[in-house]
Amino acid sequence: FSPQVDSAHAGRVLASDAAVFLKKSGLTDLVLGKIWDLADTDGKGILSKQEFFVALRLVACAQNGLDVSLSSLNLPVPPPRFTDTSSPLLLSGTASSDVPWAVKLEDKAKYDAIFDSLNPVNGLLSGDKVKPVLLNSKLPVDILGRVWELSDIDRDGMLDRDEFAVAMFLVYCALEKEPVPMSLPAALVPPSKRKPISVPGAMPLIPSSMSTKESHQSLPPVGILAAKTPLTQ
Repeated sequence: FSPQVDSAHAGRVLASDAAVFLKKSGLTDLVLGKIWDLADTDGKGILSKQEFFVALRLVACAQNGLDVSLSSLNLPVPPPRFTDTSSPLLLSGTASSDVPWAVKLEDKAKYDAIFDSLNPVNGLLSGDKVKPVLLNSKLPVDILGRVWELSDIDRDGMLDRDEFAVAMFLVYCALEKEPVPMSLPAALVPPSKRKPISVPGAMPLIPSSMSTKESHQSLPPVGILAAKTPLTQ
């Protein structure tokens, strides 16, 4: 039980302490809220040691693309990843800046060709230009919304060449029936977007000051996708 979260050494964690710690997982506020609700079984805003372990287990499930539900607790998943170097739960191993990019060179060439065919402006594609490509995959709208959210790494409402490659990679994974993760794995973060000083584990993709409401507002294409768009070729 880490001193970071059990500051009073009382064998329990307050909501405020847990929230700060769990945010380092890189998951969205929406997902973290669901995790808290499942872990805090008596709704008192305090987690016992056992409930805190349930929360950590659910974080690991979300980071590996599994449903955030109590039924996922028995599934085999790697330990949860946090961005704080003092965390005892960090995965040991290579820093994320040294992890090879998951997008292969030959695939990147294909994605670049699609990117160029969409007439990028100043090396960027707007959500309106990316939307038809995503819809053409015939994937469910909620999956496509998550693909956009994960691939717009710098949260500017546009995709550059590398971000577009991430979006295409995730779409093809989903078409192969692989789950789209809830947070972007370190191996999928383009080298151009990696922080110079990196820590093992997941990248901090969600600014801690961003509320759930703001994060939805910063993703215009998700709202567009949610509209009933005819999926004609």
